[in-house]
Amino acid sequence: MTVKRYAGTSSCYPRRVTDAQVSGSRARTRQAIVDAAIEVLGRNPAASLGDIAAAADVGRTTLHRYFAERAELLAAVGAEGSARLARATAQARMAEGTGASAVHRLCQEYFDLGSLLSLIFTEPGLTAGPATDGPDGCDPEFAAMVERGHRDGTIDPELPADWVQSLVWSQLYAGWAYLAETGASRHEVLRLILRTVDGAIAVKPT
Repeated sequence: MTVKRYAGTSSCYPRRVTDAQVSGSRARTRQAIVDAAIEVLGRNPAASLGDIAAAADVGRTTLHRYFAERAELLAAVGAEGSARLARATAQARMAEGTGASAVHRLCQEYFDLGSLLSLIFTEPGLTAGPATDGPDGCDPEFAAMVERGHRDGTIDPELPADWVQSLVWSQLYAGWAYLAETGASRHEVLRLILRTVDGAIAVKPT
């Protein structure tokens, strides 16, 4: 139980703070630290814990209460990053529509991962990325999407799934590098990525 003293009076009134409230507050602080770590490390993988604490608007002592070591924070960042990547993949609805339209949606959802995308590129082992146990090391869901595009005539059948997967990731990387170097708007960079990918995978006239 905590005691709250009301300004202008000498009275103290007990105010119960439940375990759920304490737990919720701790969870929010922990999440704020992890979110800040993704943003800061996405810009600078060598950033210090002090930089992350400042971005999370907490003291370094508070950060260490939640994550005693840098490795513990990185593990939490990896888990959060993997969860966000999985949600983005699900939101892209890879099994719906034409193959090309699904690739288009996937690029949009992954681009919206923001700083996490930069972190995936600079620290590829940190998050659990798409599965690679399909043919030629390609994510099975991605491979099925591309093969559907081959059948429905929206993806060039000369392009194997693993090539298209590499193309998508390389263009996302190029887009974020371009964004950092030029200061172009995110809307414009996404437009360029989609135009490049859509054009690259389209069936070429014979």
